[in-house]
This record gives sequence, structure tokens and C-alpha cells, in this order.
Amino acid sequence: MEQKITADRSKPFGWSDKIGYAFGDMGNNFTFNLVSSFLMIYLTNILGIEPYVIAILFLLARVIDAFADLTVGRLLDISKLRGGNRFKPWIDIYKWPLVIMAVMLFLPYVNTWSMGARIIYVAIVYLGWGIIYSFVNIPYGSLSAAISDDAFEKTSLSTWRTLGATFGSMIVNCIPLIVFMNIDGIKKLNGDRFFFVVLAMGILAIITYRLSTKLTTERITVDRAKPLPLKKLFKDMSGNRALLALLVLDLILVLNQNLNGANMTYLFTYYFGNITALAITLQLQFLLVFLVAPFASWLTRRFGRKEATTFALLCSFVIFGTLFILQTNDIIVFIALNILGNVGLVVFNIMVWAFINDVIDNHQVLTGVREVGSIYAVNSFARKSAQAIAGSFGATIFAIIGFVPSTNGGAEQSDSVIRGIYLLATGIPTFCAIAAAIVLAFWYPLNKKRMNENIEILRRSM
Repeated sequence: MEQKITADRSKPFGWSDKIGYAFGDMGNNFTFNLVSSFLMIYLTNILGIEPYVIAILFLLARVIDAFADLTVGRLLDISKLRGGNRFKPWIDIYKWPLVIMAVMLFLPYVNTWSMGARIIYVAIVYLGWGIIYSFVNIPYGSLSAAISDDAFEKTSLSTWRTLGATFGSMIVNCIPLIVFMNIDGIKKLNGDRFFFVVLAMGILAIITYRLSTKLTTERITVDRAKPLPLKKLFKDMSGNRALLALLVLDLILVLNQNLNGANMTYLFTYYFGNITALAITLQLQFLLVFLVAPFASWLTRRFGRKEATTFALLCSFVIFGTLFILQTNDIIVFIALNILGNVGLVVFNIMVWAFINDVIDNHQVLTGVREVGSIYAVNSFARKSAQAIAGSFGATIFAIIGFVPSTNGGAEQSDSVIRGIYLLATGIPTFCAIAAAIVLAFWYPLNKKRMNENIEILRRSM
């Protein structure tokens, strides 16, 4: 297969790229974080849908999404350039249906329909939203590999992506302060308020997506005479140890991320009974990113991405394990240890987007072929698989522990359910942190030395 890789550095990498790339994941979180953190409690507390039904829906949706990711990744790699760009045009086109379907998920008057009609409606819109999200997120994620080929510039993009996602999530996580109302001394969800908040999030998403494609520049472009056969592509990928290890890492860490987003809402609603503390805790978690982010490039230069992240995950394991054993009712102690435990996870979340670019470079060194969209899509496939497990597992566990759904904002839960919520919220990050640290330390091969060698090899080939 003939391919021509061009590196056009006539417009130097700079602040426009960093800020523009940050806006892209900010836009993603105005829809994705909104859905992943609040859809389940909306479906149980406003539409009155049973958790086991939601479990099936979430599992089905993520399986379909995962294959949608693979399809979009392949389409990206075999499509023609548009105006010299491979990835940005997709974001510009598909941001519109993505936002529209996100808003449709939270139409409050749907709870006046029959239960069968509610389930069918939610299933159709949710599945459609997930598929369209692939048409935005895969091009966005692949874009970073086209912006720069420099290791530390890619770390910078990873950092700014995380900052953008964090800022977007901080806005989204103010939602509980608006949509929960105090009715007869009980905090209950208000569906009408929720809808208008979601509409505002959609408008913000459209604006930030547009800023992202406007400010970033695709410098590394690939032109090929014909696409690489799928059989050879997947054979090559199966021999890329770094890619396989990263897929497992993503599966573990995204499982934690998605379960944590939903569990924290339930934890502070039912265990601590303090929605204000929930909003404060979520904001503190995201403020960690702004504290850790400035050190990302330094950690990479000084210790290496793999080395620094492994140590950070081990620290998280120790702290979350302590929190799990304590089973504290002291909300201050919980928040303090939770924030400390999240430091290690923040380091990983910042580094992970640079990890995938390292893996893409490593694949090119091993095979001589640069397949950005397909490899990013396979990585996203693992993340969607984790989301499928998280959504179905979370909903299933809630059904098992006896969580009672409601159509009026929330029902009273038993002591055993409330205790189970706490154990889930602390036990899951404990397990995920140590599992990820082990995979990274003993399986993932791209240490500091290997990463720098790959960069030099690729630069000599251009």
C-alpha cells in the first residue's frame, strides 16, 4: 500500500491549538458527561423506569456504540481530505444531530406516557445519540495526532484536552444545585428544570465545537493510494503490545470513571443526604486537574509517562482502600480522602490521551503504516465496552441491592441499600486503581526510553 505522510509546520504549534483542542472536549462533556452522570437518575426518578431495564439498555447501547466507533475510525482513514483536513469536517457536520438528540433524551413530558412507550422512546433516542457521538468523538480524538508529531506538544494537547473536559464537567456538575428541589423536607429531582438546563448545555456544546475546529490546525496528513486491507490492519494491531495493554487500561479506568459519575450522585443523595456537598465535591475533583495539569509535561520529561502514572495509581489504591475500610459517616473525612485518592486518577486521565498518540506512533514504527483513525477507534471500542459494563453493571447492582425507583423525584431507600451505595462508591475505585497500575507496570512497554526512540525513528522517515 502506498501512502504519503506530510508534515506541514508552516504554521507553528501554539496557543491556538491548545485552546482549540480544549474547547473540543469541553463540547464533548456538555453532552457526554451530562448523559453519563445524570441520565440514570433521571430515568429512575423522573420516568420511573426500573434499574434492570436501564441495565439492558445501557449494555445494548454501548455494544452498538463500540462497533460504531470502529466504523467511523475506518471511514476516517479511507476518506478523502476536505480542504486539506481529515478530521475537523466531521466534527462540524455531526455536532448538530448530536446536540439535538441529547436534548431529546430529557423531555420531561415523556413520563405521562405508558411505561412501554417511555422505554421505547428512550431506547431509540439513546441508541441514536450514542451512534452520532462516535461521528464527533472519534474525529476529535484522532485530531491530536494530526496537530503535532512532537512528544511534548502531544502531552500539552493531552493536558489541555483534560482541562477543557474538566471545565465543561465543572459546569455540568453544577446541575444538581438547579434541578433538585426541597419538597416536604426531601430533595427531589425536577424534570422541567432539568430539560431547560440540558438545552443550555446543548447551546454551549455547539459553540465550543465550532471554536475547536476553528482554532486548531491539522499539520500531519496522510494520503494513500488505497486503504489497508482490514485483515492486515487487525493482524498488525494484534501484534502491538502497547495497544493491547492500553485497551485493557482504558477498560479498567473508564469503568471506574463512569461508575463513579453515577454513584457519587446516589451517594450524596441517599448516604450523606447533602446535594450541596455533592456539587462541592465534584467541583473539587475537577479543580484537581488545574492543580495537576501544569506538572504533566514535567512528569513526562523527568520520569516518563508510564513511570509517573504507575506511581500515581498506586497512591490512589492506598487512599481509596483506606476510605473503603473506614466506612465513614463523616462527610468532611470522606471528601478529603476522596479528593486525595483522585489525584492519581487525574494524572492518568491527563496522560491517557498522550498514551494513545504514543501507541499510534509505535504502530507506525512496527508496521510502517500510519492508521490514526482506526487505532483511535479501537481504543475507543475498549472505552465503550467499559461504558457498557459500567452502565449495565451499575444498574444491575442497584437492582440487586434493592434500590426503589420513582416517578416523583425519588423514593425512600432502606439502610442496606444506602450502605451498599457507599461500598460501591469506594470499593470500585480501589479495585480499578490497583488493577490499572499492575497492567501499566508489567504489560505496557512504552517507557521513557522506548518512546523517545520511536519519535526519532519517525522524524527520520518524514
